[in-house]
Amino acid sequence: MNYLSVEELSKNFGERILFGGLNFGLAKGDKVALIANNGTGKSTLLRILAGKDIADGGEFNFRQGVKVSYLEQEPDFKDDHTIEDFVANANFEILKIIDHYNKVLEKQGDQYNEANMRELEQAQAQMDANQAWDYDRRLKAMLTRFGINDLSQRINTLSGGQKKRLALSLTLLDNPEFLILDEPTNHLDIEMVEWLEDYLSQSTITLLMVTHDRYFLDRVCNVILEMHHGKLFRHQGNYSYFLEKREEREAALQTEIDKAGKLMKRELEWMRRQPKARTTKSKARIDSYYETEAKAKSGKKQQEIRLEVKMSRVGGKILELKKVYKSYGDLPIMRGFDYTFKKGERIGIIGKNGVGKSTFLNIITGREEADSGKINTGETIIYGYYHQQGMKLKEDKRVIEVLKDIAEVIELADGSKLTASQFLLHFLFPPEMQYTYVSMLSGGEKRRLHLMTVLMKNPNFLILDEPTNDLDLLTLQKLEEFLENFGGCLIVVSHDRYFLDKLVDHLFVFEGDAQIRDFWGPYSEWKELKKEQEAIEQQAREAASNKAEKAEQNKPKEKKKLSYKDKREYEMLEGEMEALEQEKAQLEAEIQTPELGYERLQEVSGRLGEISELLDAKMMRWMELDELQG
Repeated sequence: MNYLSVEELSKNFGERILFGGLNFGLAKGDKVALIANNGTGKSTLLRILAGKDIADGGEFNFRQGVKVSYLEQEPDFKDDHTIEDFVANANFEILKIIDHYNKVLEKQGDQYNEANMRELEQAQAQMDANQAWDYDRRLKAMLTRFGINDLSQRINTLSGGQKKRLALSLTLLDNPEFLILDEPTNHLDIEMVEWLEDYLSQSTITLLMVTHDRYFLDRVCNVILEMHHGKLFRHQGNYSYFLEKREEREAALQTEIDKAGKLMKRELEWMRRQPKARTTKSKARIDSYYETEAKAKSGKKQQEIRLEVKMSRVGGKILELKKVYKSYGDLPIMRGFDYTFKKGERIGIIGKNGVGKSTFLNIITGREEADSGKINTGETIIYGYYHQQGMKLKEDKRVIEVLKDIAEVIELADGSKLTASQFLLHFLFPPEMQYTYVSMLSGGEKRRLHLMTVLMKNPNFLILDEPTNDLDLLTLQKLEEFLENFGGCLIVVSHDRYFLDKLVDHLFVFEGDAQIRDFWGPYSEWKELKKEQEAIEQQAREAASNKAEKAEQNKPKEKKKLSYKDKREYEMLEGEMEALEQEKAQLEAEIQTPELGYERLQEVSGRLGEISELLDAKMMRWMELDELQG
């Protein structure tokens, strides 16, 4: 039986149909990625399945008893409690189990009976099944893993990324059987992403998620559900297998469309003769013509993002950083950093959250000042800065108005010009969406619009801070195509390993404590080098540990002398053991007496057990002292 069954599920957004008639089932152990373009209702579908939204039609059912947990794309706790208070009072299943166990235990202590004992046993079984005995230890370890260390911090002071990491850590600790994740890798650094990747791929959790991280998709998922033009396609395999099968499907569809086009031309002449559908045969032929026409016209080419904007001329001097220092209190970010950028340079920036990656970008672009040092920017340099916070768009403006506020016309690299409307079309905003209010856009659509506002200014030095968050896979592919052909300088901060591997020549690795390493090569090479270094360091630690252990074993042991107290104890032990042996012999003789009463028999048996334990303990202690005495 499926863990989840979905039948004819549909959802509209005003007059816009997000999806309709969805049918699918997920079995235990399936790790499923839902793939579709932005604006097609991926997140809405997850919210419906998690009980956070209502479908307009159809139904879905989880198998009875299956524990489901859900991670939102942008968690909103709406709480001014501290993290510690929030965690203690959260409505998570595992906390309910712990609370129930404590109540049953108290109940059993107040009134011992068989019914309460059975209830306690059931509560203990639940604690076992959910690994709840060491919840506090695992909670602390998980929060630390996701960079949540200050439990006194108030929830309403957390950034969006901190809230996401807090929600993810608590969701995993709840030990769900079915896990629904919406963009789980957003706001995580690469080390956290790789840890989550390993955790999910090795677990037995059934998983349904939306993510744009292609390496994550490849290494975690075994099923891909593709929503495309209102239809749902299921691919039993990882992301690479899905790409292969989708290409085969599209090639087969194009062949069918070409055949339908040729057949339609032949049938068109017959139709122009205005046949009278008086016979069943002619009516069937007319119906067949319209079906063929629909098939022939279904092969509209998918809209593409063409980001060939004109780039401003780059002079000889680009950007120089000389002896730059920056810190926040006791947290150093840069300590005497030197670097001179060259034409066409492509740099990726990686490192844990909080080590100063975004600060580095803000200093380069003049948004923040360095504590000391020089930052010399070439006169011809025009920055295009795409940052995490996004552009503050006015919700009551229409999409096309946002663009027209910047420019009515955009000049392309070949000298031709596009209107704002044409430019929007290239960015997958069809005419009907261009007059939509910004408030109606999805998170991914808003980020795509922000990207347009950056590129239309004709920059020659692009800085992209986590550009892949919330963008669908089609947008990412087209963005990559543009960046591959971009002739200016490029700096990318990203946790998307595929994106980095494809686009950058070398990395600035922020290692913390103002240590910035320049590594020439893509991320995958850095990862392999890091693995090798960690293996060498581990071998060195093990060798040092073995050497120290061996030295300790071979070290001549100093003979310990008995203290006065030890000597006194040693002398008394023999007498004590002798007295116990005599008492033991007397009791053994007494227990053989036929007229010995039941109560006395119990006393004697109990005392004999005590004597045996005392003799064993005193003998061990006597042998220890005797060895020291020599």
